Amino acid sequence: MPRPIIDAESAQGEPKLSTLRRLGPYLWPAGQPALKLRVLLAVVFLIAAKAVTVYTPFFYKDAVDALSGSDADALYLPLALIASYGLARFMALVFAELRDMAFIRVGQSAVRRIALTTFEHLHNLSLRFHLERRTGGLSRSIERGTRAIDFMLRFMLFSIIPTLIELALVTAIFHVHFGWVFSLSLAGAISAYMVFTFSITEWRIKFRREMNKQDSAANTKAIDSLLNYETVKYFGNEAHEAERFNVALLGYQEAAVRSQLSLSLLNVGQSLVINSGLILVMYLAASAYLEGTITIGDFVLANTLLIQLFIPLNFLGFVYREIKQSLVDMEQLFSLLDKNQEVADKPDARPIVLDGARIEFRDVVFRYEDRTILDGITFEVPAGETVAVVGPSGAGKSTISRILFRFYDIASGSVTIDGQDIRDVTQQSLRGAIGIVPQDTVLFNDTIDYNIRYGRPDASDEEVREAARHAQIEAFVAKLPDGYESMVGERGLKLSGGEKQRVAIARTILKNPAILLLDEATSALDTNTEREIQSALAEISEGRTSLIIAHRLSTIIDADQILVLDDGKIVERGGHEELLRLDGVYARMWARQQEAAEARARLATLESDRFVGETGA
Repeated sequence: MPRPIIDAESAQGEPKLSTLRRLGPYLWPAGQPALKLRVLLAVVFLIAAKAVTVYTPFFYKDAVDALSGSDADALYLPLALIASYGLARFMALVFAELRDMAFIRVGQSAVRRIALTTFEHLHNLSLRFHLERRTGGLSRSIERGTRAIDFMLRFMLFSIIPTLIELALVTAIFHVHFGWVFSLSLAGAISAYMVFTFSITEWRIKFRREMNKQDSAANTKAIDSLLNYETVKYFGNEAHEAERFNVALLGYQEAAVRSQLSLSLLNVGQSLVINSGLILVMYLAASAYLEGTITIGDFVLANTLLIQLFIPLNFLGFVYREIKQSLVDMEQLFSLLDKNQEVADKPDARPIVLDGARIEFRDVVFRYEDRTILDGITFEVPAGETVAVVGPSGAGKSTISRILFRFYDIASGSVTIDGQDIRDVTQQSLRGAIGIVPQDTVLFNDTIDYNIRYGRPDASDEEVREAARHAQIEAFVAKLPDGYESMVGERGLKLSGGEKQRVAIARTILKNPAILLLDEATSALDTNTEREIQSALAEISEGRTSLIIAHRLSTIIDADQILVLDDGKIVERGGHEELLRLDGVYARMWARQQEAAEARARLATLESDRFVGETGA
């Protein structure tokens, strides 16, 4: 069964409030008392801000009553009350800002640690995951997830909870100060508003999910197309790529239109409910004033409380909508954190101890999905010697290198280095002992110096230059205007294949590994470049345990032993001359490659003769 492509859009069920519990350790971080103190201060300031906010209208009420009383000409009392009203509003703002100032470091620390945890987890996931992922959709999900967490921390704690507290306090004030009819009417209006908002928001969430899906699809297609820029140009498919991108954008456009139309419906409905409740309560207040049961200040108080309440209540609708979407985005992010690491260190794993770096594969069986790739292979690479693995495409050659790096775990058998099973040692120490020059060298979009130094980031400038000299790249770098500070472009596209390989060799030389792994390191190069690269590889292989995965047999004739792999099994083994005498799989491969080389040589001679005849040289 084929596995689904990973784009982090799988968490599409009903968002769960349990997702919020996963934020707890980040909001109350263990071992960080300073951040915990900030959380407590933020709560104190939040309570103070709400208490002042709720009581502020009473200053306004008393001022109105004082102005409408018989001693209205004595301005000092209403002026004092008005000043108190203004001061209370100011203090409510001050407490709110102090709350934000206390919490901002906690919130940003939580977002940073979640993003870092996700980044580290993605690097710890197996190669299988990364072969199946969709980079564009994955990056979009991480971006939306971290943004959702930031939103949730700020608005859930400082908008939703305080607003709910304020709703309860204002309803209680109406009940105590105006009577049960007022409080019941207000509670009914609030309930109707919440029911309407929640039900419409639940209906709208599918449009936001569709927007996310189409956004990820468009981003994936754009990144994939740009990464394959040359292929697009080779086949003249710019219009085709633009049409694919346009189809994804049209899907996003339609989902966005539906989302906005439904938002307009929600806003109109919310306004209708709020204003109906305002009319009802103010009608009751006007009637009570005419009956003489409340003062004109109480009438103003009722209006002020309602306006003060309905503003955050209206905002609550927006926040609720965003929280629902944020929960979806957070679930997608946390679903990445829930991905099984698959290849993990044992709890008692220890660093590898090298004593010559002898490699042994014993009865190794490896399966990928339902297909057996390696079927009971056994071989040894003695310390300091070179063993080459050859065979047709799909025989399982590169799988050996991936198993040695422990990108995959084997189904049965064992792989040991100096007698230590690689599953019993830490992956960090294992990979630190192995240096690789792969067939497809991918460089970081940074300088030549950075890409060489990647082999050992703490290396000195002189060590980097020395590695470059051994890799025979120093002369090339010297010709560049910016030298070692020259940018190589995305995936190293500004460099030729040979230049990239030399950078990879320099990087491996700088790493100075005990084991050298060459995975078809020259198969994509021309003959002249291959010879130059081979001389550099021979230099760094000297005295190291070396395993060579090869396509061109001419590059491994000096190996101490050659293994011939076919259909996941070793069918022949021995030295070059010995395998030729066997007249088996290896001999036939050698004959075909020699014929192809001779044909290329004849063609080159014919083209040279034709050029001489045309120019008269």
